[in-house]
Amino acid sequence: MHVDRIYDRLLRDHLDSERQIAMVTGPRQVGKTTSSRTAAGDHRYYTWDRQSDRILMTRGPDAVAADLHLDRVRDSPVRIVFDEIHKNPRWRTFLKGFHDVYADDTKTIVTGSARLGFFRRSGDSLMGRYFLYRMHPVSLGELTQVRSMNTLKLDQLICPPQRIDDTAWNDLVTFGGYPEPFLKNDTRFYNRWCRLRRELLFREDVRELTRVEETGRIEVLGTLLEARAGSLLDYSSLARDAGIAVDTARRWTAILEALFHSFTVRPWFRNVPKSLRKQPKVYLWDWSLVREPGVRFENLVASHLLKAVHWWTDLGLGTFELYYLRDKAKREVDFLVIRDGKPWFLVETKLSSDRNLSPALEYFRNITGADHAFQVVMDGHWSEIDCFNLTRPMIVPARIFLSQLV
Repeated sequence: MHVDRIYDRLLRDHLDSERQIAMVTGPRQVGKTTSSRTAAGDHRYYTWDRQSDRILMTRGPDAVAADLHLDRVRDSPVRIVFDEIHKNPRWRTFLKGFHDVYADDTKTIVTGSARLGFFRRSGDSLMGRYFLYRMHPVSLGELTQVRSMNTLKLDQLICPPQRIDDTAWNDLVTFGGYPEPFLKNDTRFYNRWCRLRRELLFREDVRELTRVEETGRIEVLGTLLEARAGSLLDYSSLARDAGIAVDTARRWTAILEALFHSFTVRPWFRNVPKSLRKQPKVYLWDWSLVREPGVRFENLVASHLLKAVHWWTDLGLGTFELYYLRDKAKREVDFLVIRDGKPWFLVETKLSSDRNLSPALEYFRNITGADHAFQVVMDGHWSEIDCFNLTRPMIVPARIFLSQLV
């Protein structure tokens, strides 16, 4: 089974128009390899996980060029996918050398299931030689907008609202956005898939990409973070429960973020009186791991918003960031999207469609001057309302709001 991804179109357009390497990062099993190979069409594929390819890449750029026969005259550049290259300790040096010499003869996609910048060990900067694309799980907007893939404008910020059927929406909430369990729609398969992915993350990726030997203890930390999804991240409490030092808790949490297990959202405090300034909130890349329905819904919205700000930024549409709002009077709004340094819209999540808007939503909208303020609810009936055409704070069903994002 295969689900069409908006990243297929993105990477295909990149190869057609850009000289730089397309650097694709994202979690394990999110679909990086599938989208990269689909977009590349007729291409050569090298993966660090295959011994013969690993030996070839270790020998250097010229060895790969010889294998590709780049000395031959051809009508168009050779398309290449280098998969899981972050496992090569000298991946930056290799890519810099390859691109500097053979960029005119090749079109290249590089993938890695870790934040490639986090695990830099050696080599010169790749500045100017690549464009970064951060790949996320399937989202509601992607499921609905991909139907019009050929006419969809990748440079548009907000899409028209699109309807999603009940089954697809329930599967997305229940099984998460990773393609295999979402498409399979089977609880037994989902449980086995989650167990295997967890083993690969904590027992293989942590050991391969870090100097941390205590993989069992970092797995305990990961479990504690999962239980704290949607909460303020208290490193002292986390360290105490995990039986480790506070500095270790901070360092290991950063490693798990780099491996796309979890992510943090920081407080926005500019022009907000008595705002929290330090404590982030933690969320999971796989919202299906969150058990409590209200928190899972909040995590799902957080994941959709993070995907949107990454997509808009990676496409060069501006600089977009995701924050939350909370002050010392305990007024809070779950999310604030920043566009080029200025508040753009606020989002408060609610499991049910209470008729009353959260007072904090109106308060923080006035304080920040954001263009829009949404109370996004899990239930609610579908309608073709473009909520971004309205400026007043409003209650909007998740199926409408999320369909307007990527």
